[in-house]
Amino acid sequence: MYSAPLSPRPTVVTAYDEPEKRWQPGHRGVDLAASPGQAVRTAGAGRVRFAGTVAGRPLVSVSHPDGVITTYEPVEAIVAAGDHVSRGEIIGTVISGHPGCPVIVCLHWGARRGSGRGADYLDPLGLLGAVRVRLKPVG
Repeated sequence: MYSAPLSPRPTVVTAYDEPEKRWQPGHRGVDLAASPGQAVRTAGAGRVRFAGTVAGRPLVSVSHPDGVITTYEPVEAIVAAGDHVSRGEIIGTVISGHPGCPVIVCLHWGARRGSGRGADYLDPLGLLGAVRVRLKPVG
């Protein structure tokens, strides 16, 4: 079970946009409107996989028992790699500086199954049951 990483439930300012081919540009996550210094909570229980800087941006990544990995950036971490976290536990605070953010501060929240070339990116809103699935008739 998962919950939103910001409270109250945030506004999505940039939606998930999976590219047709994995090497093409897209938006592999969602950007959520935030306030500077706002607490970031892990969406689900798991183990902190990474807490540090990637390409100059502070990031936290959490591995969950169902195989999903969630990522949060830019986040000033208060956790370290290897820490066990509960759903809703504070893992850090949002800081400004997310490139392309259409508002003053936003949290980029991503989700995937697997890693490396085998990673399957997911719309993190689907973890909350917030993605509508519409079936259309065949033919």
